[in-house]
Amino acid sequence: MKLTIIGCSGSFPGPDSPSSCYLLEAEGFRLLLDFGNGSLGALQRHAGLYEVDAILLSHLHADHCLDLCAYHVVRTYTPDGPLPKVPVHAPAGASKRLNAAYAMPDEPVLENSFDFVRLSPGTRHVGPFEVTAATMNHPVETYGFRVTHQGRSVAYSADTGESAELVKLAHEADVLLCEASFLDEPDLTPGLHLSGRQAAEHAARADAAALVLTHLVPWYDKSRILEDASRGGFGGPMELARSGAVYDLG
Repeated sequence: MKLTIIGCSGSFPGPDSPSSCYLLEAEGFRLLLDFGNGSLGALQRHAGLYEVDAILLSHLHADHCLDLCAYHVVRTYTPDGPLPKVPVHAPAGASKRLNAAYAMPDEPVLENSFDFVRLSPGTRHVGPFEVTAATMNHPVETYGFRVTHQGRSVAYSADTGESAELVKLAHEADVLLCEASFLDEPDLTPGLHLSGRQAAEHAARADAAALVLTHLVPWYDKSRILEDASRGGFGGPMELARSGAVYDLG
């Protein structure tokens, strides 16, 4: 299984990264975790334009799903005609929300390009992957994921405040891809995002093998996020996510 960071910028694209998007590959199958604004361009450096096999959307905030609208154009108006539908596992109301964002009432709607599948907590198979979804602590319906293939696993927090479910999801994961949106300051807003310290605390409680800090908001100093995380008690390897970084899990 191979993990590629396509986009790791939090809330909006930054100067060196699109918004949230992560590519997982195994047995020739390509699975996207989220498809945030700006990510379709960067994705093409790592996968063919027509080679996405399935998509998981953690939630329906624009920085996690908006480039599905652009990908609808790709799959509908190719020189050779429309392509087969891609499964999109997403929270309730995804097609309605994204059709409104597409805002082209006289054009084919997104259901012509995608087969929307309702997410719920639990485990399902997506291609060669076993995917476990769990509800995260965020103001809208949001799911974190654990993606497993042949005994190797990546856990993804999506957007969340402190969450016991995230600790369960990431238990002994090879990589915890965990959001770290906030600087570690007093009176952090609960139920919204994590600081670097809180992300590291979750990784430590989960006994994850490695921690990659992501959803890095451009107006914050990334080195400060990493410094905050160093106080979270996690003893394994830890680093900041970077667009284009590749992790080969074997």
